[in-house]
Amino acid sequence: MSTALKLFLIATVPFACSILSTQIAPNASLLALSKRDHTLAIVDPSTLKVVGKVPVGEDPHEVIASSDGRTAYVSNYGFGTYNTLAAIDLVGQKALTPVDLGPLRGPHGLVFVGGKVWFTAEAAKAIGSYDPTSKKVDWILGTGQNRTHMIYVADDLKRIITTNVSSGTVSLIEKTMPQTMTPPSGAPAPPGRPPARGPDWDQTVIRVGIGSEGFDVSPDGKEIWVANAQDGTISIIDAATKKVSETLNANVAGANRLKFTPDGHMVFVSSLHSGGVAVIDAASHKEIKRINVGHGAAGIQMQPDGTRVFVACSPDNYVVVIDLKSLEITNRIDVGLEPDGLAWAVTQ
Repeated sequence: MSTALKLFLIATVPFACSILSTQIAPNASLLALSKRDHTLAIVDPSTLKVVGKVPVGEDPHEVIASSDGRTAYVSNYGFGTYNTLAAIDLVGQKALTPVDLGPLRGPHGLVFVGGKVWFTAEAAKAIGSYDPTSKKVDWILGTGQNRTHMIYVADDLKRIITTNVSSGTVSLIEKTMPQTMTPPSGAPAPPGRPPARGPDWDQTVIRVGIGSEGFDVSPDGKEIWVANAQDGTISIIDAATKKVSETLNANVAGANRLKFTPDGHMVFVSSLHSGGVAVIDAASHKEIKRINVGHGAAGIQMQPDGTRVFVACSPDNYVVVIDLKSLEITNRIDVGLEPDGLAWAVTQ
């Protein structure tokens, strides 16, 4: 081998290796948190291989992706100790400046709707929204309930739902129309005074089971299913009447998360106290199957096309892949120690 060729290889091999070490994120990605490693794994769903890992904050619990799939946000929880959201560039696979929530401690549940990150803050008994454009928390509302944990925000931004673990309740929060401010005795409004104020929010507190934690809204929006971790039941709320229509003795003690399949036909419930994931028929309310995934299960993520579901098995340090037709485990993914929160990201 010539001296010139040797010098060329010495110069180019490290560069090639550096390219291979950071793989390009796929168009669609499964995002998986490792609570013990403090990392976010980016998984290619076609190969089930981890294509990148990014450091996040202490005690990461939940993750959500922006609508364009380019940024992820992670709640750093710590039972009220921490007050930040980690921000991750999913395209560049690198950590961004964390979001400081100030006195809103114990962030947990996350959704991304209307261009904003909506979050719960357990220690503050509140919910809020963060605007990535202005880089500010632009809205806060107190629930008055203990351990406001998970959150749902409707696409039209008119309805917000939270579970409140220690209170054993669900908060159904609805936006009301702005109220016009009429000057007294028909007098003209003072200069510079706006004719109307911002919208109000009405909260209906619904009593469910003990330890209400994981929940989901049916795809048709008619029902809210709530898993009650301490008594092992599932409360079904009629969204129109805002009342519990039925309580299922589902035997899901330690229930952590609950998710509808995209077609609305089945409901999956994970439990940290057992190695089984309960699969319930959404129409008959009967258990279809209990899938043994290991020693405990946490986060659940449905693949949007309805073919698979991913379940984080925290005690076993892997994420299982379940086929939604056969209801059988088809694979396991190593995303790091003590996996929990899962999300789906599609780059636009």
